Amino acid sequence: MTRPPPLFEIVLFEPEIPPNTGNIMRLCANVPARLHLIEPLGFMLDDRRVRRAGLDYRQLSEVRRHRSFEDGRRALPDRRWLAIETGGKRCYSDWAWEPGDVLLFGPETRGLPAEVLAEIGSDRCLSLPQRPDARSLNLSNAVAVAAYEVWRQLGFRGAAC
Repeated sequence: MTRPPPLFEIVLFEPEIPPNTGNIMRLCANVPARLHLIEPLGFMLDDRRVRRAGLDYRQLSEVRRHRSFEDGRRALPDRRWLAIETGGKRCYSDWAWEPGDVLLFGPETRGLPAEVLAEIGSDRCLSLPQRPDARSLNLSNAVAVAAYEVWRQLGFRGAAC
């Protein structure tokens, strides 16, 4: 079965926790998104925890690896890159999403580094609402929330409901 081209891209910067990446692979098999992994990874992609979380969906998702953030940027030129990060000044659901947008997420324990956020720009740093006394959401949950909002704004193009 040939998959249609993705409507948007999900980029994980140096992910650390195998089950989160496996869950996101499974998500990308079910939404019109391609997954990009920026190295170094905190695990091997054949890790049993990645396989277990991704189930048989790993083979249905398109995953690309990049040796560095710069390589990832070169692989997706002329795209709107948006960082989804705790502390972003604008809510992710207030952004007018377009096909081809790139959603960038940082590693689970430390978030995106300052130099990456500076390159993206504070006007393109978005956040998900949460209680003020909470630190952050689980990475795979945050990716799912944002991905479905992007897809919703794009009219759930290609969905079967």
